[in-house]
Amino acid sequence: MHIGIDPEIAQIWSFTIGWHGVLMFIGIVVGLALTLPLAKKLGIPHETTYTAAIWAVIFGFIGARLTHVIDEWSYYSQDLLEILAIQKGGLGWYGALIGGIVGVAICSRLNKFSLARFADAVAPGIILGLSIGRIGCTINGDAPGTETSLPWGFIYTHPDAFSPLWVSTHPAPVYEILWNMIVLVVLWRLWKRLSPDGSLFLVSLVLYAVGRFTISWFRAEDLVLGPLHQSHLISIAIFLIAGSLLVYRKTRLVKPDSAEENPPEEKPPEPGTPAPA
Repeated sequence: MHIGIDPEIAQIWSFTIGWHGVLMFIGIVVGLALTLPLAKKLGIPHETTYTAAIWAVIFGFIGARLTHVIDEWSYYSQDLLEILAIQKGGLGWYGALIGGIVGVAICSRLNKFSLARFADAVAPGIILGLSIGRIGCTINGDAPGTETSLPWGFIYTHPDAFSPLWVSTHPAPVYEILWNMIVLVVLWRLWKRLSPDGSLFLVSLVLYAVGRFTISWFRAEDLVLGPLHQSHLISIAIFLIAGSLLVYRKTRLVKPDSAEENPPEEKPPEPGTPAPA
């Protein structure tokens, strides 16, 4: 499949509007729109959700840019001003996730709401919003895959694309979109069926980490530890941390059944019944 779309939609003075930024913005809006009613069902008012979203976007953006710059330091070290050229793309999703968690955690402490419960409400929206953002990555080629001879390989032809030109590569962002749709269906089926609070969010992290670890083999990323990419290492870390927290919370924080927690009181003996010896 040939992709010859210009990554830039318009140029306004020195500011560039690109497909990646537009679709990332749409992804945030759609994710928030999905989160609002889910949070409301869990007793979280819209005002709290909007406030937490602002914190998540700010910290997520900072984290996203930092992880990308670190991953591509060999390029940015040659021209530090390029770090500020966000219009050219270059936002690491894992950095956005970690930064967003930090931002919402701070917000929850300041505004006194349950971080775990809010995390469950936002989990489906995060996956859906990320999938929309990956459409932008597909258009501008800023998450290129490795070379392939498979018939569904993508060939970028526009000179401003971030992917190698006229080379058939794996459509890694599309792989991720497809996996995310599976994760979204699972989360939707498990909605309000897991306890304690925070379990749904942890399940989303575990599932996403598994998919991203696998898909990273098909992405043209720099190696940082043997055959592993940065995303491999972060996927392993998130899988272990989220999986361990899920097991811990399920085994330590789930309350026992009411029948076991509050055994039925013994009925008083009938009048005239002799007391036990």
